[in-house]
Amino acid sequence: QVQLAESGGGLVQAGGSLRLSCAASERTFSRYAVGWFRRDPGKEREFVAAITLSGGSTYMADSVKGRFTISRDNAKNTVYLQMNSLKPEDTAVYYCAARFGAVKFRRLEYDYWGQGTQVTVSS
Repeated sequence: QVQLAESGGGLVQAGGSLRLSCAASERTFSRYAVGWFRRDPGKEREFVAAITLSGGSTYMADSVKGRFTISRDNAKNTVYLQMNSLKPEDTAVYYCAARFGAVKFRRLEYDYWGQGTQVTVSS
């Protein structure tokens, strides 16, 4: 059972930056692909970014491409989401998720989820 804990959310002005962290309890975390998803109230959780086991490949949603970067440090069992040039429409609860093996892009394909961290971008 992998336990995930997000941190780094908060309130920021439009154009600002935040870095989210996702810390995992699993010492074999390098065997898990990790994704970031976000959810606005009343909407379904949407894909934001994903990273492969080694971190060699990353995938970003079109809405965040060029502004967000996903990375991982397997020695620290942590995945990061660097968010730059934030916009009010980025406001959401951000979740990290993990699955054993290959990276996927749909939320239903992830087995383990954190509790989420709130990101609020003011205009």
